[in-house]
Amino acid sequence: MPKLTVITIVYNNVRDIERTINSVLNQTYLKIEYIIIDGKSTDDTLAIVEKYKEKISKIVSEPDKGIYDAMNKGLALATGDYVLFMNSGDEIYDDQTVEDVFASAPGADIYYGETEMYNDNWESLGRRRHEAPEQFDWKSFKYGMNISHQAIYVRRNIITPYDLNYKYSSDIDWIIKAAKKASNIVNVHRYVAKYLVGGMSKKKHRESLNERFKIFTKYYGLIPNIFNHMIIAVNLAFYFLKNKRTND
Repeated sequence: MPKLTVITIVYNNVRDIERTINSVLNQTYLKIEYIIIDGKSTDDTLAIVEKYKEKISKIVSEPDKGIYDAMNKGLALATGDYVLFMNSGDEIYDDQTVEDVFASAPGADIYYGETEMYNDNWESLGRRRHEAPEQFDWKSFKYGMNISHQAIYVRRNIITPYDLNYKYSSDIDWIIKAAKKASNIVNVHRYVAKYLVGGMSKKKHRESLNERFKIFTKYYGLIPNIFNHMIIAVNLAFYFLKNKRTND
């Protein structure tokens, strides 16, 4: 049974943090190290976290330099064989999820699955527009980020810290780097995460898209990336016309 480190970062999210915590603590899988990195919240977030301190492996509450700096703090403390980020407001899909992930195949470098989207009232919006691919490698993001960071379990010895030069889309760069090192990537063929729409990449949507374009250009080349973005735009337009939302 490999050990999984789940890392939750949070700042002033008293409304949602308890849902996230319970989705981790209620897992049937036993070998979970749970780390919470709080950015020195000024609301009652930390009071809720403290309610569960006996079941949480490590709690850090201090100012940070942004989302990915906080994530790097969690990575520095992680001791598990695998790492999963489940940020405040998101949930592991159900109580059996982690057990099912590791039961799907032994010893993968990366496990991944599907994500269900939820709105601000915690009403389901269905599956993400970018469906998880049947097979995944570092080139799979060329038509968009088709695996969310809540839905990917990465072996700790192939990961690197998040690049703080990216403020809104460093998770894309991080996953691609890990995928380039991975020799065995497993699709678990189930929903593994629930994602609350409206994170920083949505609030700073234009800035996030600019960073994504730079990241994709770095890995896939400028001309192919321009062509791929034309396909992304067409697919997005058709999806929006059909569903009246983007779900990404």
